[in-house]
Amino acid sequence: MLEDKKVLVTGPTGQVAFPFTLALAKNNDVWGAARFSDPEKRQALEDGGVTCVATDLGSGEFDDLPTDFDYVLNLAVARSPEPDFDADLRANAEAVGLLMEHCRNAKAFLHCSTTGVYYPKGRDPLVENDPLGDNHRVMMPTYSIAKISAEAVARTAARLYQLPTIITRLNTPYGNNGGWMYYHLLMMKNDVEIPIHTDGPNVYTPIHEDDIIELFPALLDHASVPARIVNVCGQEHVSIEEWCKFMGELCDLEPRFAPTTNTLESVVSDNAAQQELVGPAKVNWQEGLRRMIEARHPDWLA
Repeated sequence: MLEDKKVLVTGPTGQVAFPFTLALAKNNDVWGAARFSDPEKRQALEDGGVTCVATDLGSGEFDDLPTDFDYVLNLAVARSPEPDFDADLRANAEAVGLLMEHCRNAKAFLHCSTTGVYYPKGRDPLVENDPLGDNHRVMMPTYSIAKISAEAVARTAARLYQLPTIITRLNTPYGNNGGWMYYHLLMMKNDVEIPIHTDGPNVYTPIHEDDIIELFPALLDHASVPARIVNVCGQEHVSIEEWCKFMGELCDLEPRFAPTTNTLESVVSDNAAQQELVGPAKVNWQEGLRRMIEARHPDWLA
């Protein structure tokens, strides 16, 4: 972990960013920038030592944010309630460039992206130079396009401002603060069918929040100009069918699946570059899911 540094985290109320920001604040002067529509989340961050600044990142109005941060980690993500490409490009892509201009004197900038930027490749592991595509169109029409655009802006700004930058493509983050698997657990608990693609099994490469908390600060040391891109994920390729069955056994629930083409296909990623730079993920997916249930609903365990 970083120590005694001045750090900005954007989107600190998010699923991934919330536990990460609190962990970082234990040993650093951490600032969080977001809209803070949830006062309870803001209070929890402030109680954890985070200086919270309410702002719309896409506006570029950062008067309340200092310019002397040692490190900046952009974990913000925005999706309009109804698909709105103009709004989502502004909030995700334009915001990155405006933020990097404001924080151009930082030692390093981490931009959190997603393996949802890749063109689907079935169950073959994706590597960083694989083709990009509109991966999430079937569920979130603006998501992949906005994320690809944000990466392009980050790459450009890194060169413009000579700001060392690393772009991390996350695959299926989860943990005690929730995640996709948690939504599947809720669906099982309420006897709701879980959509899976007809081209099964539906395989992903998840990573636990504890590994993200450890790996992201270490990756800052590898930021560069031009920007470096690295997949961040575990080593275990796991299907929706497998993790739902496992959670069902833990909680005495029976998953019901609804095969359809109107859902995401498999997204399997390779993390050889991550391992070379900062090492492997350490939390086994079964252990991680058990800990997630113990943290959120211990009474559900059989």
